[in-house]
Amino acid sequence: MEDDGQPIGYKVLPRGTPVVTSDGVEIGTVRKVLDNEREHIFDGIVVKGPERRLFVDAPEVDYITDKRVLLTIDAAAARDLPEYRGWKGSLESRTRRRMNRIKRNLPGR
Repeated sequence: MEDDGQPIGYKVLPRGTPVVTSDGVEIGTVRKVLDNEREHIFDGIVVKGPERRLFVDAPEVDYITDKRVLLTIDAAAARDLPEYRGWKGSLESRTRRRMNRIKRNLPGR
């Protein structure tokens, strides 16, 4: 098993850190950390992928170390991550995806 490195907080996560899916596929590197400074909430990260910038919502981040960011989703799910288009686009995408998760978890579904 490879060394995952030392856990670090999102506020000190450096640009260029590799982002890896739960099944071990590197999807890109950290471009930007998104947070709500006023409420001290981690919102997610922007990942520089080979073809586009992706938005990874905070619940999809499993843990952060000084060597990599590990996601809770696999490579297949990562292909469906929305493109990052600034704060407004990310907020809309995040809200839509959270609503879909809630609907999937409702009783009777």
